[in-house]
Amino acid sequence: MLKTTLAILLFTIVAVDTRAQTNSIYHKGWVDFNKNGKMDLFEDPKQPIEVRVKDLLSQMTVDEKTCQLATLYGYKRVLKEEMPAASWKNEVWKDGIANIDEELNGLASRTDRAPTQYSYPYSKHAGAINTIQKWFVEETRLGIPVDFTNEGIHGLNHDRATGLPAPIGIGSTWDKALVRKAGQVVGREAKALGYTNVYAPILDPARDQRWGRVVECYGEDPFHIAELGKQMVLGIQEEGVASTLKHYAVYSIPKGGRDGNVRTDPHVAPREMHQLYLYPFRRVIQEAHPLGVMSSYNDYDGVPITGSHYFLTELLREKYGFEGYVVSDSEALEQLYSKHHVAADIKEAVRQAMEAGLNVRTNFTMPQTYILPARELVAEGKISMKLLDLRVADVLKVKFKLGLFDHPYVPDTKAADILVHNADATAMSLKMNREAIVLLKNANNSLPLNKNNLKNIFITGPLAADKAYAVSRYGPSNNPVISVLDGIKNYVGKATNVTYAKGCDVTDPTWPESEIIETPLSAIEQAKIDSAVNLAKQADVIVAVVGESVGQVGEGLSRTGLGLPGRQLKLLQALHATGKPVVMVMVNGQPLTINWENRYLPAILEAWFPGNESGQVIAETIFGDNNPGGKLPITFPKTTGQIELNFPFKPASQANQPTSGPNGYGKSSVNGALYPFGFGLSYTTFEYSNLTITPETEHAQGEVKVTVDIANTGRVAGDEVVQLYLKDELSSVTTYEFDLRGFERVPLNPGEKKSVTFTLHPDDLALLDSNMNWTVEPGKFKVMIGSSSENIRLSKEFEVKP
Repeated sequence: MLKTTLAILLFTIVAVDTRAQTNSIYHKGWVDFNKNGKMDLFEDPKQPIEVRVKDLLSQMTVDEKTCQLATLYGYKRVLKEEMPAASWKNEVWKDGIANIDEELNGLASRTDRAPTQYSYPYSKHAGAINTIQKWFVEETRLGIPVDFTNEGIHGLNHDRATGLPAPIGIGSTWDKALVRKAGQVVGREAKALGYTNVYAPILDPARDQRWGRVVECYGEDPFHIAELGKQMVLGIQEEGVASTLKHYAVYSIPKGGRDGNVRTDPHVAPREMHQLYLYPFRRVIQEAHPLGVMSSYNDYDGVPITGSHYFLTELLREKYGFEGYVVSDSEALEQLYSKHHVAADIKEAVRQAMEAGLNVRTNFTMPQTYILPARELVAEGKISMKLLDLRVADVLKVKFKLGLFDHPYVPDTKAADILVHNADATAMSLKMNREAIVLLKNANNSLPLNKNNLKNIFITGPLAADKAYAVSRYGPSNNPVISVLDGIKNYVGKATNVTYAKGCDVTDPTWPESEIIETPLSAIEQAKIDSAVNLAKQADVIVAVVGESVGQVGEGLSRTGLGLPGRQLKLLQALHATGKPVVMVMVNGQPLTINWENRYLPAILEAWFPGNESGQVIAETIFGDNNPGGKLPITFPKTTGQIELNFPFKPASQANQPTSGPNGYGKSSVNGALYPFGFGLSYTTFEYSNLTITPETEHAQGEVKVTVDIANTGRVAGDEVVQLYLKDELSSVTTYEFDLRGFERVPLNPGEKKSVTFTLHPDDLALLDSNMNWTVEPGKFKVMIGSSSENIRLSKEFEVKP
């Protein structure tokens, strides 16, 4: 439920020009948006939203209605002026606009740069948004406020907002309560800065590890994604702004994992589509009620999503109950004719999308490229007034729900300086950074290190001094970042000697071709490695920070190989040959096939693309102040030749190759995961006991309680992620071998024991039957409790009665 506190307060204008000629539209408790001197129904806060929408629609012209169906990208993206200009009276948005995206947010990522004088201090941005909003309220005929949208998948996409780890790192926390707090921070900062709609979270299951946008997803399992996504939406919307889900639907599995110019042709069967790719959207829409959904570029079975009535209306609205507005991903509408070729031109694409259920078109072009064809279609009778009103009404409903017709302005612009990236938000971010780290290997308890026993530490690797990984196009910009090198130096102080050499670059000059045709080391490359080795020989321990930079992973950057790029493996092999212990820290955005590294190096930490405090947190983890408790939200394959290799999976579909018997002819493949879904080590040990199920026999519509005790049997405090998997023993259709159906992150002191209770609902037991209906079938179910999908500690059955 959105906060409505401000809506019931007397309307006041703060930090808004109150000139005499415009002051008359602001009255006690209401605003005269249409400037007719009376309180219309749509201006009356006491009226139901449906009544207000109907009244406003009745007063709108076709020009005004079509303006509510398009996005205007912000300054330096499309908009040329930072502030309202006289020329705006000649632009299409003189009749209003649906939303303005990324307005004055001070983008500073590798792919986008949009510096502005209004992004910081935060109060200056809030004031600037008020000025722009004021123009639309006062200078357009009906004064319909703008929905100010912005990205926010790992912290609000704004200059110096609070940063979070990449979403794949957020997924590694398995911490629902913390994700809820993160959503609240994102929503609170958005609201304070003047944004009213945040494009987050991404609910795409990352099932192909080669796909560049794995870094932007919570993981591969639909239940895990739904649970965390629900918390993010609830957190954002509790702060009074809308959450818009991305990317609906079946977006995350382009053919061959290819991104960039592909973004199409997902090879997914209908049942799999509903059980894996649509499941998170259905759950989050029904349980968290987001006000936005973004339609994706891709097709499904030959029908582009953005032109599909089945996806945008039948499923989304009629079955899932979505009540917000659908905004297209940038250029998804245009690709109906430019890529998919199901429309002859822009005009036909507009017609198809509007009929399908699209509300707002977004692209990096002026909004009239959509609005004018829409007007022509209405004039020609190809788009009915009834359909136009239906699409506009959805947008207006969201604006009314957000309170924009009762308080269109940021009420206290100076509060932004207190609310954005404050001490509480920083503490939350730091906690999330700590919880996101996954310990992948720790042979002979190599970690944590004892700094008191170390005189010389050598730090190397192409990412040891890097900071760019903490900045990406969908998160905050311009925050100071602590590198791993600086983090370790700060941690150990002057008592320990710390030396550094880069060793190699992230990639070599011929990468990625060098993944298939290796080139000899150049003299310069050999010299860099030799220099690192010479310093390593003088050290007590080596910390090697390796992985991917923002140039190897992300949107449009899918990979064909998943090994460490460039000469990084050669650097690690040379370091290992010194005989000194090597602690490998991975900074990366997707699972990597680190087979040699896993076999020969004693300790491996997965840090993903961490947030701003990464250097501090990695140092704390290496030296034991932070006990890593993260778990992998995605399977690590041993080779790309195994793909698809992920969780959940159908019975025996990921089984090892038989070497004997009627179908056993020897070995020709590498089998098994390098690290399975849910995997992660700790500096302590945990014991599971006393698994109980109540009742052990239940009807199909009943609930089942599962309780298990978990104890810390080691010497240090630590978190364990208790995972519940469910196996349907006998079913009318082939189901997955078993499914994740519950998880809790549990902090425990040494010797402490806690009981964890899960509640299984009918939806957790349901399958899609042969008629594609969600059904709970009678029969036996096995509950499996474990520390990962391959480390099941306890199991027990219960039965569902007919």
